[in-house]
Amino acid sequence: MEEFDSIIIGSGVGGLATAICLARAGQKVVVLEQHYVPGGWSHSFTLNGHRFSPGVHYVGLLDNGQSTNELYRGLGIANDMVFFRMNKNAYEHCLIGDQAFDLPAGFENLKNTLSTHFPKEEKNIQDYLSLVQKVNEELQLMPKLKGLWQKITVPFRTKHFGKFALFPLKKVIGWHVKDPMLKAVLNIQCGDHGLSPKRACFPVHCSVMGHYFEGGFYPMGGGGGIVKAMTNGIKKHGGEVRVKQNVEKILIENKKAIGVQLQDGTQIFAKNIISNADPSITYLNLIGKEHLSNSLLKKLQKTKYSVTSLILFLTLDMDVTLYGIDSGNIWMMKDENNDANFDDLMSDTITDGESFPALFMSCTTLKDPPSFNGRHHNFEIVTYVNYDHVPSCANENDYHDEAYVLFKEKVIEKLMNNVEKVIPNAKKHIIQAELGTPKTNQFYINSTRGNVYGTEKTLNQVGPFSFKNKTEIENLHLCGACTLSHGVTGATYSGLAAAASILKCTSDDLVIEDPDQKIRIYDAEDQSSWPEWVHTKRSDKIRKFV
Repeated sequence: MEEFDSIIIGSGVGGLATAICLARAGQKVVVLEQHYVPGGWSHSFTLNGHRFSPGVHYVGLLDNGQSTNELYRGLGIANDMVFFRMNKNAYEHCLIGDQAFDLPAGFENLKNTLSTHFPKEEKNIQDYLSLVQKVNEELQLMPKLKGLWQKITVPFRTKHFGKFALFPLKKVIGWHVKDPMLKAVLNIQCGDHGLSPKRACFPVHCSVMGHYFEGGFYPMGGGGGIVKAMTNGIKKHGGEVRVKQNVEKILIENKKAIGVQLQDGTQIFAKNIISNADPSITYLNLIGKEHLSNSLLKKLQKTKYSVTSLILFLTLDMDVTLYGIDSGNIWMMKDENNDANFDDLMSDTITDGESFPALFMSCTTLKDPPSFNGRHHNFEIVTYVNYDHVPSCANENDYHDEAYVLFKEKVIEKLMNNVEKVIPNAKKHIIQAELGTPKTNQFYINSTRGNVYGTEKTLNQVGPFSFKNKTEIENLHLCGACTLSHGVTGATYSGLAAAASILKCTSDDLVIEDPDQKIRIYDAEDQSSWPEWVHTKRSDKIRKFV
């Protein structure tokens, strides 16, 4: 019979961050992952020798002194990480109809670039971006307010948040900006939380925009580079990460979580159980209604999960840089009506039409230069769909029935029509084109209805209304995108919060300053910034391919 201080169910970055903190505090920790590789949405995988990362497309606030940099340094994993700065002049390319707009790194650069495109809106751009910046700063401030006086003065310290927090993004931006195309550009990053402007929670959108104001960075090795650094951190402190460990249920005794039972019947016991799985899976599948309060059951019944996705993993045998492709992301929309385009994606006509009304496109071999073999470029192309409109499983074990295969073929063809708008004749140069669907997300990530961002980030499901790290069941804690926040860094912070709850300290206490920890950052677009070992790594990759 195995016993641990803490068992973490699921190895997304939230669970891995929890494990690092608890193992570093001296606990005996094990992470149990049902997939054959750790990482959850942050994992990477290879198809015919080409690497893809389904969930990590960029990370923000990574420069020295910025919060993500401090987070990784404070977890003691920075030395194992390398990031490449994406195109500083256009880390986001917005292709809206037949017009193109680039979002540069830097608040002032963004303001000036947009003002050049929309001179009549210059003051509105300044006012709106300043509001986004202030609301984001106030969001970061709120958890740090301590003591009676600071709490009493919260309304004064967070006045911009308080004034606009209850309104959807569409309403707030409409009060500040008039030009429909400018609104579309400013709302392009709705794809990073998966809600259209009419439904998006304004503070959540501010958080996303603020996270990327200073540009985007991509990890060497894709999302797997982050996961490797985190699993190394766990092992360094004596913790374990076990894959192919399918947890069947959480063991409850006298209203306390005491351990887990695996699918093969093995039972493992611990003082603390931390679930990185979705709350519905944790509570309804792993625990059971009989152990839950009526109020929690009602909350679970009302909980809505975020959009699900179609992801095309594409390899092209051509020089895509000839068509302006670089390390910046591409957001493509049919026209400036974000809401209508999103509604179109959610309709039941997924395979109808020539192309998708909106998608995200990313060339990882340009974001991560050492991964380029000198000839083939890899892309991840993402769009959102309504889970209910995807052909259902033929059976639980193998859903690849005829209708599903035909659906995938039609979707790939439709997505390639989008691709050819920016890379002409791309279809003639396809090495491989594999489609991940909501069913794929469920199978590999075990996410409810294949969701991408955990719970839907509407006002009634974020902040004080989100699921708490500490649960009503003694010794059971939650982490991940359904708790504190979504995204790579948001989920990582959720892991700190879960560990802090167990260790009876604050999350800040777990970010431990270490002057010896440093993230290596190079410019993806500037080869002269790369150290010799990066050039060698890239040369080796090219030589092996040739």
